[in-house]
Amino acid sequence: MIKENQRLLNRLHVLSDGAILYLSLPVAFWIRFYLLPNGIITVPLPRYLALGTILTAVQLFAYAAFGLYQSHRGIRLRKELERLWLAGALVMGALLSFLFVQHYIDFSRLTLVIWFLLSGGLLSCKRVVLRRGLRYFRQKGYNQKHVLLIGGGEMARIYWETVRGDRELGYTVAGYVSARPWKELGALKWFGGYEKLGRLLDQHRPDEAVCAIGAEDYGRMPEIIAACEKTGTKLSIIPFYAKYMPSNPQFDELDGIPLLNFRRIPLDNWANAFCKRAMDITGSLALIILTSPVMLACAIGVKLSSPGPILFRQERIGRDKKPFYMYKFRSMRVNGKQNTAWSTDHDDRKTKFGAFMRKCSLDELPQFFNVLKGDMSLVGPRPEIPYYVEKFKEDVPLYMVKHQVRPGITGWAQVNGLRGDTSIKARVEHDVYYIEHWSLLFDIEILLTTVFRGKFVNREALN
Repeated sequence: MIKENQRLLNRLHVLSDGAILYLSLPVAFWIRFYLLPNGIITVPLPRYLALGTILTAVQLFAYAAFGLYQSHRGIRLRKELERLWLAGALVMGALLSFLFVQHYIDFSRLTLVIWFLLSGGLLSCKRVVLRRGLRYFRQKGYNQKHVLLIGGGEMARIYWETVRGDRELGYTVAGYVSARPWKELGALKWFGGYEKLGRLLDQHRPDEAVCAIGAEDYGRMPEIIAACEKTGTKLSIIPFYAKYMPSNPQFDELDGIPLLNFRRIPLDNWANAFCKRAMDITGSLALIILTSPVMLACAIGVKLSSPGPILFRQERIGRDKKPFYMYKFRSMRVNGKQNTAWSTDHDDRKTKFGAFMRKCSLDELPQFFNVLKGDMSLVGPRPEIPYYVEKFKEDVPLYMVKHQVRPGITGWAQVNGLRGDTSIKARVEHDVYYIEHWSLLFDIEILLTTVFRGKFVNREALN
């Protein structure tokens, strides 16, 4: 039943998206030429409607290409909206480029921009309402995906507790098959051994079978796969080593042999790396120019506040575990603890002017030159000094993963409040999440959050 419901929902989803996209264009036309001032109609509405037909088809194709019409039970709303706006922005950019190249100057660009914002906003609202509606019905026990669990042990327990603890996901587990009953699965019904799997799949006809066998039962995989193939049941597999895997593992191929790559990240793609580096160069140049008067004032203030150099240079560990020197305006008196001691809000080593700079994050401005040099990025995990890298890499799981990308002036951990004397483990978890889910939109989101929340950088920096 769930498959029929999903197909019907997808059809309605596509049709309603198409209606919103198409009808938003005449509304945008009316707003531009009848509500806003100085509206001179150079292209009649029927030509806009003809363009709207093409735009709607192209936009729906782009949404499908971005996976917006697949089942989104396991996809968070934020991710879905990010895909929606990115697909729309790409189509809009392609449209404006086409009109420019073909010299179609009569079409109002403002009308098209209004259409883009209006349709994107309506489609976003529709998805929010749809999610809330599905959440309500799933909490009531409707729109459930029925699952047969195969295997027992730790990963089966984690899966069972996850779907049982969040009814909004819409999964109902009928029971499980394993060599023996597992007390870790509590009240979940045990159907018997693996030899009963084929008959149970025919009898219960689940929407999906989830295999979470332990290492000791790995030899059962051929018969499990054969039983699912024979009954036409969709099979999903949770490897017994899943807790060591990244959230989005990638596969390579060696002459037909699939190779699971545990640490391939989006920035391994040269196009992604080029886009991020281009944003770093243009962004750091612009910020250096804009903040140059402030940096000059800070330099004078540092020189007058205490004896010593204007800039503080400290060794940090960057991408590929290579050391580099990070620059800051000196906010403390010259001391001998700069390579091992954390700074605090009431540190006696700070000068009055240094305390002011640190409060406003002005001491971090020279790091834009680190970004321009290529040692750092505008967004990324915060770099540590070698002393703490050696200390944390032995105690904190996945700590060294952060060194696969350039460190940043701000980052996902920092905008989530993990600054200063906070959990290193939680900080690393946020850093790894950022690395595995990187996108330009994610970087922009972090930069905007940093600026508008007033958290330019974390206060963990040592001085």
